[in-house]
Amino acid sequence: MSIREATTHGSILSARDLRRSFQLGKQRIEVLRGISLDIERGEAVFMVGASGAGKTTLLYTLAGLERPESGTVLFEGRRLYEGGEGADARHRNERIGFVFQGYFLLPELTALENVMLPTMIGRSAPDARGIAALERVGLGERLHHLPAELSGGEQQRVAIARALINEPAVLFADEPTGNLDSKTGAGVMDALLDAVRQAGQTLVVVTHDPALAQRGDRRIEIRDGLLVA
Repeated sequence: MSIREATTHGSILSARDLRRSFQLGKQRIEVLRGISLDIERGEAVFMVGASGAGKTTLLYTLAGLERPESGTVLFEGRRLYEGGEGADARHRNERIGFVFQGYFLLPELTALENVMLPTMIGRSAPDARGIAALERVGLGERLHHLPAELSGGEQQRVAIARALINEPAVLFADEPTGNLDSKTGAGVMDALLDAVRQAGQTLVVVTHDPALAQRGDRRIEIRDGLLVA
């Protein structure tokens, strides 16, 4: 099946033969060694693998953040990395949300103000949208709290709400529970899955936690830069 045909059959993301390597001293390390995959619209996909297996590099490549050396990524019928940096940046802001392991909240801004930050790029939005996003992750009563007044789990929920504010087609998450204990992490994952499923959004998560990886619609294992069948 061609990359174009894959999209017409319901895939929101289609990758073909992705390759990426890095130079480490005199040694060339192959991180992605020809990965191809399709992700369906509305699907929750969890990617697992040992440290250095290539899962985070693959996530960043699918999200338009890290150009592959070769191969193609088709996102909603549009080839990434071919429209110039400006076009790619607009595409990421409008159609992609990203949650990192670190929360990256501005300490001087309230939860609501942090959530509203992405709306300052390209278009504006009423505070009602930010309030609704925080309510979706269970923080409707913490709108005006500063990050220092929130727990780690609450700060990550703010980061999730911020990623959702522009109503992205796909939400990418890189170890979103990596800084949290297992109970808090499970609660954050509940909020994340509930939020994207309510909106019918696609979710792609990298996690080291095998228990969390079982909660998606599909689990993908990456080993030595290749998908494990």
